Amino acid sequence: MPSLAERARELDAIDPLADRRKLFDLDDAVVYLDGNSLGAPPCSVADRMADVVRNQWGRRLIRSWSEGWWTAPERVGDRIAPLVGAAPGQVVVGDSTSANLFKALVAALRMSKGRNEIVVDAATFPTDGYIASSAARLMGATVRPAALDALELNENTAVVLANQVDYRTGRAYDVGAITSEVHAAGALVLWDLCHSVGALPVDLDSHGVDLAVGCTYKFLNGGPGSPAFLYVPTRSQSSFDQPLAGWNGHREPFAMAPEFTPSSEIARGRCGTPDILSLLALDAALDVWDGVTIAEVREKSLALTGFFIDCVDSLVGSRVSVVTPRDSTRGSQVSLACEDAQAVMDSLIARDVIGDFRPPNVLRFGFAALYGRYADALRAASTLAEILT
Repeated sequence: MPSLAERARELDAIDPLADRRKLFDLDDAVVYLDGNSLGAPPCSVADRMADVVRNQWGRRLIRSWSEGWWTAPERVGDRIAPLVGAAPGQVVVGDSTSANLFKALVAALRMSKGRNEIVVDAATFPTDGYIASSAARLMGATVRPAALDALELNENTAVVLANQVDYRTGRAYDVGAITSEVHAAGALVLWDLCHSVGALPVDLDSHGVDLAVGCTYKFLNGGPGSPAFLYVPTRSQSSFDQPLAGWNGHREPFAMAPEFTPSSEIARGRCGTPDILSLLALDAALDVWDGVTIAEVREKSLALTGFFIDCVDSLVGSRVSVVTPRDSTRGSQVSLACEDAQAVMDSLIARDVIGDFRPPNVLRFGFAALYGRYADALRAASTLAEILT
């Protein structure tokens, strides 16, 4: 049987996405396994931003708004759309995930006449729960946490806020099955795609998803604080009554009318003036997806994370426990539980193996298929074994 080192060399040699790594500005001395928190920078971003600052802003000045800036939220949204299984005209980029969650939750409550309960994934990332509680206070609704595999919905449930991938464990949920379950109860579903977009298939349109949000600084490599996105299907755009009715979402924003009339298209999801520098950095970062399918990414993601689990089993053994599902019901991360996890992660980072820690005892390793290597997975497991010896 080939050794782990031989397997890593063989798998890297036949990796169909291996050539993508050269599109990223990465230090080969560092093993970067935190793509599920902050993606690595594509090489194209720095030069593109220099042009934006020096020419579009520095020379064209305010004229750039009519030369591409104004329509950037929809244009960049259309670039993200194929990665979430959406047709054009249904994704808009801008604001933060938290702001877009608030818009979507309030709009969902307004669309659900006679229902006033928000059901929140019990294992959700904390901000989702915070925003749900805030939206509920505003709308006179209630919030109830529930496990995604035991939702127990009722006639009062207006919307279910679900995460496709659990940020702690890396477990991936079936978007189609849960969406169907929610719809059978007469409720709407809002998916948080922060830990899945750019890592595994989503297929929003084919599953009839009602609303979705996601960030762009993880597997989409948009940069720290890059703007989030909002998905509203065409069938729901006319009834999407969101609470942050800013001028950018107006049907005629430059009419400066005293009354708000929302756009009839996805632009109604916009609010204030977009952050053009961050938005155009994201636009540049998305170039690395040209010619790549999400199916290819998913295939490598499962192989890469599976190989890492094999390495951990062989080299680390019972000193850690694998929290992430070992089958295909996982996202693009592997979570390990161990004693003194924060100190262990600090030691890994000091040795140039970068993952992250989540309390109370979880080590997270996020594998970005576009630049992750099997050799990186082996080195991470080997270094972990040395630290725990």
